[in-house]
Amino acid sequence: MTNLTLNEDETMLVDSARGFLDEASPVEKFRELRDAGKAYNPELWKQMADLGWTGVLVPEDQGGIDMGHAAANLLAQEMGRTLVSSPFISTAVMAATALRQVADNPRAAEALAQIASGDLTYALALDEGVKHAPSKTQLQAERVGNGFSLSGEKTFVVDGGSADRLLVLARTGDAEGALTLFDIPADRDGITRTAQNMIDARDSAQISFEGVEATGEDVVGTVDQAMSVLNPALRAGQAALAAEMTGLSSGAFGMTVSYLQERKQFGVLIGQFQALQHRAAHLWSDIEVTTSTIANAGRMMDEDPESAALAVSLAKARACQTAKLAVMEGVQMHGGIGMTDAFDMGFFMKRARVAQEWLGDYGYHAEQIAKIKGY
Repeated sequence: MTNLTLNEDETMLVDSARGFLDEASPVEKFRELRDAGKAYNPELWKQMADLGWTGVLVPEDQGGIDMGHAAANLLAQEMGRTLVSSPFISTAVMAATALRQVADNPRAAEALAQIASGDLTYALALDEGVKHAPSKTQLQAERVGNGFSLSGEKTFVVDGGSADRLLVLARTGDAEGALTLFDIPADRDGITRTAQNMIDARDSAQISFEGVEATGEDVVGTVDQAMSVLNPALRAGQAALAAEMTGLSSGAFGMTVSYLQERKQFGVLIGQFQALQHRAAHLWSDIEVTTSTIANAGRMMDEDPESAALAVSLAKARACQTAKLAVMEGVQMHGGIGMTDAFDMGFFMKRARVAQEWLGDYGYHAEQIAKIKGY
């Protein structure tokens, strides 16, 4: 049976992360970024790198701390609690996981070292439609001499407007699985990035590729076999995003309970109303169950990654539902003020809505669970 309790190192990681983020990046800091039109704070990112967080999945040979996916999920969960905006999941989780699959390649090893130092950020250009579906990629990578020419469009590229490099999924053959992953600079000729106005005020872009040149050195792994490299990265990102959403749920819950303990109606604290107590207790229980699925996903990713798909999809599916419940209850129990931009609860609701869609929504992961279980 998988042990879901935190070990000593993980407990220390959570305590230090919570203490640091409560001081360096409370929710007010996100409001400041939103109002200034900034995707994230580079100074905070550098501080996270100095703490070793950007290298949490980078091998020690490349300067990382290599604590594993369970630790990465714990960091993502703490970031969700205070709505930290950063390229952590795109870069330190997904890109790092993809590149370490080919870490024997000198170029990949160098990129991993730069991720660990906080000097390099990535975005994954995967989807082309309204829903997460990497296997349906149509962006073409046509062979030209010893290289390729990439043409097509990618949408909902999270952190795509600010990333230094892109991991681009492209079709290199007619067969369904003939997909190749390319690692290219985001400013290469032929690439046009257009910012998408997301309700959570995070960095997202639509990216056009018009005859973008790519060499054999830009291929991550093997031509026509992108998913062998990408699948572990996707599972890592889905688990970390689920953890962030669970942290978000905890943050919204904490704000709601605090309000119940201070708001009076008819001269009585509304937290004394039994109906609201029952709703708060139900939400707390739901968050606890989802937290256990996050812990299980992290352990599976570390101990048996080839069999982790079920645990990861279960975690993401539950996190979608829990976050939805947490923000809906938060807004409703705050009454009218919960609907105003002046109050922070709206930030939690907007982030939850976008996070539900990124890397597969509830329906996508419920379908994956059904396929794995043979239903």
